[in-house]
Amino acid sequence: MGIEKAFDDFQKIVNADKDRVDVARGRRDIFKKAFNAEADIAEVFGSGSLARSTQLDPVHDVDLVAVYNADDHPDWGTPGESAADALEYTRGRIKDMLGATHGTVDKLVRHTRWRNHAVKCWIDPPELPDAFTVDVMPAMRQANGTLLVPQVATEEWITVDPEYLISAVADHQRDWEYFRPLVRILKRWRHSVPTQVKSLVMEVLALKCMPRSGNRPEALRTFFTAAAIQVNLGVVDPAGHCGPIQGDLDVAVLRAALENASDVAARACVEAANGNTDEAQRAWQDIFGPDFPAPTQKLSSGITAPALITTRPVRDAPQG
Repeated sequence: MGIEKAFDDFQKIVNADKDRVDVARGRRDIFKKAFNAEADIAEVFGSGSLARSTQLDPVHDVDLVAVYNADDHPDWGTPGESAADALEYTRGRIKDMLGATHGTVDKLVRHTRWRNHAVKCWIDPPELPDAFTVDVMPAMRQANGTLLVPQVATEEWITVDPEYLISAVADHQRDWEYFRPLVRILKRWRHSVPTQVKSLVMEVLALKCMPRSGNRPEALRTFFTAAAIQVNLGVVDPAGHCGPIQGDLDVAVLRAALENASDVAARACVEAANGNTDEAQRAWQDIFGPDFPAPTQKLSSGITAPALITTRPVRDAPQG
């Protein structure tokens, strides 16, 4: 099969289903249409992995930022109850415009609830296995281009810049066509790590540690080696506003997993350089699990068939 073909086939497994992505974008556009017609709205834009095209299969949520005019909400942005007030106001407008029973723009949203920063909107029946939500975060634009968004847990407004990450990912992708696809692969790989690792942690590590050229095997070897060092230094908001991406991250466990992957990736690259393609492919399978395509083996008749892998110890990497 060959290493490049194996990565191509694995990417098809990792990538989110196109139909589901189209549904997510369609729902996002309905929300944007509704909010853009509001007199107190300055702009609406998508954020999150869907906006950065780094979404993993399955699609869990769609993130939107609704930027309000400060003149229309003079009390917002000040410490205290205004954080919760902004979320409740946004929730009310969603119900009026998009509520399933009486929405004036579309009858789409079954249930809403605001959380720390955003209003979560349920559209699908909860029993559907591929149900996902639309999350709307109210914000106000500051003079320097950053955003103020509510944080109910501390009753204050904090500075964020989601557009910085969107731009940084797009810039890396312009330099190297494999960046976004490999970010998705790394987000999937994190499920094999024996501790919780947020997907954004892997994306920020990729921005810091992934090269901007080369082939995928060598790039991943470079990434795992560099990321094992970088994680000790901290994985923080690349825009410089919000501090650590995951405050409860078990750095030691993630570092050990990255170091192990680095060792196996180095072995895979050596095997490939020596012409041992099958052994290289098996090494990548040890990193990414049994869904990474197995090499082929020669049968006595000369016919090729998928290599048996049931006797090889592999780590499962469930989708999600």
